[in-house]
Amino acid sequence: MKAERGYRVLTRRSADYPALLDAIHDPPKRLYLRGDGSPRLLSCPVVAIVGTRSCSPYGAQVARRLGRELAAAGAVVVSGLARGIDAEAHRGALEGEGATVAVLGCGIDRDYPRAHSALAQRIAAGGLLISEYEPGTEPAPWRFPARNRIIAGLARVTIIVEARARSGALITADFALEEGREVFAVPGEITSALSRGTNELLRLGAAPLVEPEDVIDALGLEKAPAPRAIRLSEEASRVRELLADRSASVDDLVGKSGLAADAVAAALVELELTGEAVCAEGVYRLH
Repeated sequence: MKAERGYRVLTRRSADYPALLDAIHDPPKRLYLRGDGSPRLLSCPVVAIVGTRSCSPYGAQVARRLGRELAAAGAVVVSGLARGIDAEAHRGALEGEGATVAVLGCGIDRDYPRAHSALAQRIAAGGLLISEYEPGTEPAPWRFPARNRIIAGLARVTIIVEARARSGALITADFALEEGREVFAVPGEITSALSRGTNELLRLGAAPLVEPEDVIDALGLEKAPAPRAIRLSEEASRVRELLADRSASVDDLVGKSGLAADAVAAALVELELTGEAVCAEGVYRLH
């Protein structure tokens, strides 16, 4: 491996070139690396988490939870820095205080999309941004399907969270399946276009992902110890119990909890401040 102008380069002759990636049909001749993480991260137990850019709040929540819990268990979370599922997977891994790697469809000196420049900096602080393209290479549509083979090639397990019928995430799944790697799909509503791709994968034999433990077991890792329980008020505990069953709006929670509207509002603020719940589009879910 050699360092050039603030980045590093791995070739297939490098000692740290990941063996799983080297084993695919068309491995990249070079990998350009940016970030403070060791190249050895690429040879750790790697899980890819990918999905649609225009994800639902539910998909975003699932991707973030998976990234967080898998990183906390010791997996390296790999994704593509794209909007939607990819970004949430990276953010979750950072919340889990683990390592995450972003595979780019452009040069490593081009944060794409630009809206994710701050996220790219956070990833680089402890992980890696990698690309087979030389620095200075601009993003182009055809480069993203090509980079998906690297995402799948690095990973022992690939997870598809949400995907439309014709989604780039399905290309990643196809690459993984062609290489004999395990693919998990998150089940979704049969009426949702965002779930048609994942539900089709399940119909074709992909493993359904119900809990992060499904992947933790497949990687031979152990789940991280549960964080210390947070003491909540009686009202917040009641609302949390309801959210454990399903996501809900404020009106739903008022009707089911038997609490006054102001008490539910205060409970939700408490749950958000303690990181127990999140809100998207007026619907509350456990974090």
